[in-house]
Amino acid sequence: MKVHENLDQLPKFHNAVVTIGSFDGVHKGHQKIIAQRNQLAHSIGGESVLVTFHPHPRMVVYPREGAVDLITTLEEKVQMLRGYGIDHLVVAPFTVEFSQLSADEYIEKFLVGHLQPKYIVIGFDHKFGLSRQGDINYLRWHGKRFGFEVVEIEQHEVEEVAVSSTKIRRAIERGDVQAAAVLMGHYPTLTGVVVHGEKVGKQLGFPTANIQLAEKHKLVPPDGVYAVFVRLKNEHYGGMLYIGSRPTLGNRKARTIEVNIFGWNQAIYGETIQVELVDFVRGDLKFESLDALRRQLKKDQESTEERLLHAPRLGPLVEKKETPEVAVVILNYNGRAYLEQFLPALLHSTFPNLQVIVADNCSSDDSMHFLETNYPQVSRIPLKKNYGFAEGYNLALRQIRADYYILLNSDIEVTPGWIEPIIGLMEQDKTIAAAQPKIRSFARKECFEYAGASGGWLDHLGYPFCRGRILATTEEDHGQYDQIQEIFWATGAAFFVRATVFHNLGGFDGNYFAHAEEIDLCWRMKRAGYKVVAHPGSVVYHVGGGTLDYLNPFKTYLNFRNTLYTITKNEPWEKLLWLLPLRVVLDGVASLLFLSQGRFGHIWSIIKAHWTFFPRLLLVLDDRWKYNERIQKHRISVYPRKTGRYPGAIVWDYYIRKRRHFSEIIRR
Repeated sequence: MKVHENLDQLPKFHNAVVTIGSFDGVHKGHQKIIAQRNQLAHSIGGESVLVTFHPHPRMVVYPREGAVDLITTLEEKVQMLRGYGIDHLVVAPFTVEFSQLSADEYIEKFLVGHLQPKYIVIGFDHKFGLSRQGDINYLRWHGKRFGFEVVEIEQHEVEEVAVSSTKIRRAIERGDVQAAAVLMGHYPTLTGVVVHGEKVGKQLGFPTANIQLAEKHKLVPPDGVYAVFVRLKNEHYGGMLYIGSRPTLGNRKARTIEVNIFGWNQAIYGETIQVELVDFVRGDLKFESLDALRRQLKKDQESTEERLLHAPRLGPLVEKKETPEVAVVILNYNGRAYLEQFLPALLHSTFPNLQVIVADNCSSDDSMHFLETNYPQVSRIPLKKNYGFAEGYNLALRQIRADYYILLNSDIEVTPGWIEPIIGLMEQDKTIAAAQPKIRSFARKECFEYAGASGGWLDHLGYPFCRGRILATTEEDHGQYDQIQEIFWATGAAFFVRATVFHNLGGFDGNYFAHAEEIDLCWRMKRAGYKVVAHPGSVVYHVGGGTLDYLNPFKTYLNFRNTLYTITKNEPWEKLLWLLPLRVVLDGVASLLFLSQGRFGHIWSIIKAHWTFFPRLLLVLDDRWKYNERIQKHRISVYPRKTGRYPGAIVWDYYIRKRRHFSEIIRR
């Protein structure tokens, strides 16, 4: 769409189909009319020309009747109209002199002289010229003289536009931005420049960007807190918007508009910022102290993030940016059979900007020869030895340039469209660092699979479990966990991760070799203020135990050792003082359970795990310090995220209370 603001520099339009109106809000009624006129222009091989006026004619003709509350400013209107296939937008300056044109002069000098229309599309009640002398019939009479036709917008469409505009204004005036969004097809917006404030939000742990609106006649909703999407430097973020006079801070009459941008911690003074109002959270309140305000803001943030997580991205306001680069990386070890079985479906993935890479952990089978012969389009990264899952991925990902990594087990069968829902969600919310799809069992497709199910949780003692899998019990999938939810950890079997966050926080801990390294990394992400999410709209099927069987004693060794690593590196000091001794006791209880089952190799695995961990305790504490430095440097919030952390003990619930399903333990 070409935008023209100087009438004297307009090009010569070809078979122009001209539509005239204020188009305030660019709502669904406007969009319907625009689509019809575009179709007319296309049918005659012409150009669609939309004409709007600035400033709003009412501000010039009736300046004493009070301000006009604009749903959209000119800049917002232009931005929105870019998404509707218009060839030319003419922003005609509406001046006192222009308002004095007679109906004849309006037609001859403005419409014909500047626009050369083939068709003029207007409503039955359209009036123009000094004292509103001209109407649609007058325009038709002149059309015969100047060679243009007049197409009348049907009365019900005109009335629909008028009613929609009124309803939108009323909805915004009462703070019902959701109702306004339904009528508009996009969220109401506020646009302005970031200016200096009093920095009280920063003192409270919620730094805000103070917004000075670009248009004084902009319609602003009532005071309160709103869930918003923020557009800044052509990127989108979630945020929490405050409108009000900050009564907790004393007698302040000035109304402020300020937004806490999730995942942003840099100074942006002088930048233009736009917020999309998604939902009303609460009204403006006066609190007894700043501490009380801080506690409420924490609750507001949790409520806001929950609302944004389920909010759709609406309308053409979202600019079509270049598709992010996504790399699916398979870490292979003697997995030739799985590559042959599951690689074809993966290569049929429909995501447009995708590369598939196999990193090989020095396999002794013919995996690499098989790929070279049958799938030369698949990139290969040979590693010199078997570094295990953790360090193998670290080494491979250092060689791969992408916006997102998807770490995929070789024994995973993907389904059509499995990438788009998760990458779309992560593009929408920059505070999501990692995510996973729903993991079903390849052997029993109606059931969840052990490794991840529908998202991982962690109990108070550091034991992991999942939505759909508690210890050894996996549930059938009846859609009971089909909501997009923030979780505590995402499975390494199909691990979606933002590349910058992966590297900034140190990647996987190579000492783990395999097992629980994704829990450790996700815990660091949560401590840095990021979210980890399960998106059941994406589904994959997992064989499970493809490289290391679930019943293998070596896996038991890794399980017990790496869990001790993880809690030592991530739990607070005061908790570790009692948790580590308790875990030793609980591991002893687990040994008795294995003894009763005659699984003596697993008992030795637990003993070996402790013999390995405790002599290395000082080294683990050194790792704790190094990773803490990374978290402090790259965190996006001073508050760690605790969603997905269960305050109880999952072992007690499972064995003593006989609660085997996630829904029996976590009732939401």
